[in-house]
Amino acid sequence: MTSIRPDSEAVFSTFSFINSDQFDKLIDRIAQAATETDVEGAFPEDAFKWLAEAGLLTITLPGEELDFTKGRTAQLLYLLKRIGSGNLAVGRVYEGHINALYLIHLHASPVQRANWYADVTDHNCLFSVWNTQANDGVHIDLTSGPDNNTTYQLSGAKTFCSGAGWIHRPLITGEINATDSNGTQRQGWQMAVVPTERVSSISQDERFWQPLGMRASASFKLDFSGINLTEDDLLGQPGAYYKQPYFSGGAIRFAAVQLGGAEAMYEATRQFLSGMNRTDDLLQQTRLAEMAYLIESGNQWLRTAGENLDQWLSEGVDWTKIIAYTNMARTAIEEICLRVMPLAERCVGARGLLRPNPFERIHRDLTLYLRQPAPDATLVEIGKYVLANTQPAHRLWHT
Repeated sequence: MTSIRPDSEAVFSTFSFINSDQFDKLIDRIAQAATETDVEGAFPEDAFKWLAEAGLLTITLPGEELDFTKGRTAQLLYLLKRIGSGNLAVGRVYEGHINALYLIHLHASPVQRANWYADVTDHNCLFSVWNTQANDGVHIDLTSGPDNNTTYQLSGAKTFCSGAGWIHRPLITGEINATDSNGTQRQGWQMAVVPTERVSSISQDERFWQPLGMRASASFKLDFSGINLTEDDLLGQPGAYYKQPYFSGGAIRFAAVQLGGAEAMYEATRQFLSGMNRTDDLLQQTRLAEMAYLIESGNQWLRTAGENLDQWLSEGVDWTKIIAYTNMARTAIEEICLRVMPLAERCVGARGLLRPNPFERIHRDLTLYLRQPAPDATLVEIGKYVLANTQPAHRLWHT
């Protein structure tokens, strides 16, 4: 079959490991191992050991190739996409690790950064961000610890805790109303990084996680009641988690992982058709062509959104512009994935939806992962921005 593979590497500026055979082999290895952990209660431990060995857990830390201060967001998005193409569950947890490190980069004190970065470099600690909760959400209350040291006690639970007990440094959020040792009043939505090996056992409810797909992301419900933290474990000031444009702008990272899922579905479809000797069928060729240009348009969104984000942050442009563009990229990539899926389904038919074909798992995982928060509100925010902006269409994003 003639290759119609989207030329992703031509879209992005490259960095050393992207063009290496070792990196391609790593993604293939992650993909081949995905079936083994596609059950509730499992987690792709081996995949994260391989990512650590490849230096990808530390890739955004100071001095590393994708150091957050270097303005290489497009390259980071490409990396997230590739990992997502290997296994969406791995991509989801990896994106959470990157998200947590970015929040630390933005809000931690120098001492905190040094300590938490050392956790990654010296011990391969996995970080994540757990913000979602229900009515029994987390509260952070001031209490008196040993020797009258100031400590904070947690109560309540978080849901959709991807990585669950395999995450060494979960970054959680909770409501706080307390005065710290410096006399500073803390009130609002507070971030904290939990040192899991230094606190009491965290209760987890695996029954919560019985999903259609993304089984291996192990997104359990965890109860933090009775956990004690120190001031050194609190990250930033209350409300910092929602600081814009970083909060909404971060959506482009999970969109990159989603596009990786669409790319994996494209590849699985091609392989299936090749195995069935259906590559000369004119209708199959037109479907693959449509899938190819859809995915390549997603690559263009990632590249442009990444480059714009870096440029606009450095220039200090109005943060509403950054959010509007990120929301457009997120929405466009969701639409791309939703268009690729039925095209792929028609290509493979019922036979392709049977296990152990990888298509079946990829389809389930992408279906669930596309259900991100507030898609309608995101679209509304784009409309509000463009209607309030007086620039003509050709200058709306590039003046």
